[in-house]
Amino acid sequence: MVAITALWLPILLSAVLVFIASSIIHMVLTYHRSDYGKLPNENRVLDALRGENLAPGSYMFPRAATLKDMGSPEMVEKFKRGPVGLLTMLPSGPPTMTKNLIQWFGFCLVVGVLVAYVAGRTLAPAAGYLPVFRIAGTVAFLGYVGARATDSIWFGQPWGTTAKHYIDGLVYGLLTAGVFGWLWPDM
Repeated sequence: MVAITALWLPILLSAVLVFIASSIIHMVLTYHRSDYGKLPNENRVLDALRGENLAPGSYMFPRAATLKDMGSPEMVEKFKRGPVGLLTMLPSGPPTMTKNLIQWFGFCLVVGVLVAYVAGRTLAPAAGYLPVFRIAGTVAFLGYVGARATDSIWFGQPWGTTAKHYIDGLVYGLLTAGVFGWLWPDM
């Protein structure tokens, strides 16, 4: 068994490498640019939403008040007539990435701690690169993308977008696995 405190360096270094890799994936590579489409008649839709003064949060439409109401003729007609969707409202103002990037780095650290916990409880010191790589990579991959399929299953995200997130997660998992395998303690 290896204590989490003995794994502080791979936790930190893997978080930094994943942070850098995700920055490259999203700023340099172009395969995520098609994840979100532009609304037709965007200005008209924005004007309509602006008039509603929606608070930041998630909205579903149409939305029944209860499960019983879901089957009412009125709700069934609303669903048939459409549109049907989910809407996430963010605070108004120019986008700033600082808060998001800090939260993302914090999440990378949390994944690193979880990797250290599982690997440290299942592997001995001097376990060898490949066993550490396998455990660390699997746990990191699951930490980064384990629940991403629910975005397609429940929220209508195209499966192609989810697949791209799984590719990202594989890269993050491999980087984390490599760092933990490389820096795994000998004793």
